[in-house]
Amino acid sequence: MSFSQFIRILRARRWTALLAFLAVLVLTVATSLLLPPQYIGAASLVVDVKPDPLSAQAYPAAALPGFMATQVDIIASNRVTLRVIRDLKLLDDPELRRSWQEEGGARGNFQAWLVEALQKQLEVKPSRESNVIQIEYKARLPGTAALLANAFAQAYLTTTLELRVDPARQFAAFFSGQAKEAREALEKAQTRLSAFQREKGIVASEERLDVENARLGELSSQLVQIEAIATESGSRQVQAQGAASDRTQEVLANPLISNLRADLSRNEARLQELNARLGDSHPQLLEAQASIAEVRRKIETEVRRVSGGAAVTNTINRQREAQIRHELAAQRGKVLQMKAVRDAGQVLVREVDSAQRTFDAMMARLQQTAMEAHSTQSYANILTTAQPPTEPASPRLLLNILLAVFGGALLGVGLALWREMLDRRVRSANDIVAGLGLSVLGTLPRPGAKRFRAGTRVVAAAASAISQAAKP
Repeated sequence: MSFSQFIRILRARRWTALLAFLAVLVLTVATSLLLPPQYIGAASLVVDVKPDPLSAQAYPAAALPGFMATQVDIIASNRVTLRVIRDLKLLDDPELRRSWQEEGGARGNFQAWLVEALQKQLEVKPSRESNVIQIEYKARLPGTAALLANAFAQAYLTTTLELRVDPARQFAAFFSGQAKEAREALEKAQTRLSAFQREKGIVASEERLDVENARLGELSSQLVQIEAIATESGSRQVQAQGAASDRTQEVLANPLISNLRADLSRNEARLQELNARLGDSHPQLLEAQASIAEVRRKIETEVRRVSGGAAVTNTINRQREAQIRHELAAQRGKVLQMKAVRDAGQVLVREVDSAQRTFDAMMARLQQTAMEAHSTQSYANILTTAQPPTEPASPRLLLNILLAVFGGALLGVGLALWREMLDRRVRSANDIVAGLGLSVLGTLPRPGAKRFRAGTRVVAAAASAISQAAKP
């Protein structure tokens, strides 16, 4: 369809289009004038995502993409609406109850009807680029609209605070019970540790263990020393009991034996001198021989005595070694026993420390949750308070007229085209060519037309029919 054909159709069906246009316009104006005015009260909230002053941590949910959408859903939830109903005592309003009875015939639940009625007039608009939420409520009275908008904003703040405080109270009750159990466990662990220390006589286990370890080390050193001494004394005893007993260190270091050997040397020298001068039977010679024999007897007696002292010394050293070994074994057993006691005590000490840490952690969490349970700060605040509007938000007469003009024009054009499709007529020569496939011979003016172009009639015939009529 060309534009010229479209214009001709509109000219031919102009009354249909005009009637549809006027009907839409009149209906819109009448409806706008008859509808009661509606006022919108608007309050705005800002969601604060600053760190929590109690825990010094940012709200983790505030960083999620759906955080603002969640706040919008909370505002429009039944819980917030019920809070508004309780705050404003709408259940006791006789006019609302009368409206419920007139609309629903007193069937169903009045509170559920009231929740649905309030939510129908509520609109929550989150900002796209900020943390501001707009709460709008539509009502017939400007004061009611502002009152309900502010009521929804305040109910939202109260609800968000409850959503934080209620879990904190539950956690506080939970941690209170856990802290009580942790305290009892700590007291039991301390009681077991005290009883163990009293039973074992432990005052300062680490210091006493250090002393006993030092005593054990000292005994080990003494054992090493006495073993060396005993080994040496044993070798001296063996030497003293052998053929070279007169050449032992004790014998050589003995002054009496040294003096006797010196006397023996002098007597032997005197005997040699007497042998050279006197005969074998001379009394002086016999006296010298007797003196030498006496000195040798004394030397042998003293050597035997000194050698017997080495055996006694060796016996004493062996006894001392055995005693030190016994003391060392006893000390080692004592140290091992003390270590076993210390290990058992350390187990009890670790139990006490673990119970103490658990109790401290529970008390810290209990204090934090108790503070959160008494918190009065929400992460949202009222940015602007709704004021009674001075102009109604609806109906908007001028806007409705403009929409009615546009809609009526579209409806009129649509109806004109629809009627044209139902009753198709020839509006121009092009319609004959396109629709019948005939050639146009000419156009004639309408009867009574003052000008040729005021109206025309189209005369057309098929070219084949003309050629056949011209034949004889």
